[in-house]
Amino acid sequence: MSNEEKKVQDEQLQQDTVNAAETESAEEQVVEMIAEELQAARIAELEAALLTSEAKVKEQQDSVLRARADIDNMRRRTEQEVDKARKFALNKFAEELLPVIDNMERAIEMSDKNDEAIKPMLEGVELTLKTMTDTVEKFGLKQIDPMGEAFNPEFHQAMSIQESADHEPNTVILVMQKGYELNGRVVRPAMVMVSKAAAGNVDTQA
Repeated sequence: MSNEEKKVQDEQLQQDTVNAAETESAEEQVVEMIAEELQAARIAELEAALLTSEAKVKEQQDSVLRARADIDNMRRRTEQEVDKARKFALNKFAEELLPVIDNMERAIEMSDKNDEAIKPMLEGVELTLKTMTDTVEKFGLKQIDPMGEAFNPEFHQAMSIQESADHEPNTVILVMQKGYELNGRVVRPAMVMVSKAAAGNVDTQA
């Protein structure tokens, strides 16, 4: 083999080596690009999964908060119902008891306080009445005795209207029967006489 042929052969070998190296480098670049794309796709997949998980967590948190709010509302309603039942459980009993109190008050009012013979009995009735009223007050039953107050249809029942120059119109000038309320709820309104202007203009509120 001549030197010229050997030189050509060496150049060809060198060129083949360069071509092989370039081919290998291109393949490596392709592999790297594919790896980067796979990595980007995997990252996108993980980010989507993370967003889905966060959405589920938020939904669960909202469900927990709603459940907690429902429980709190139920607890408050139950407490209110129990409190209402406790306050007004004596309503029927109070209605039945009021005539007894009325009769005792009438007995005291109509008795002759100067009669020494009935004085001990009168004192006993007064003591019994006081004990009874003090006891029922502990359970929320209170008198409505509006003498001299402005007429209030929520608590008073006007039985008659009387002209009066000594009172402002629409004033309670006589209590015919005391009323009672149980923990703020009217059990029986007070029966009253209401004043009107002496000129004869009836106050329609009464």
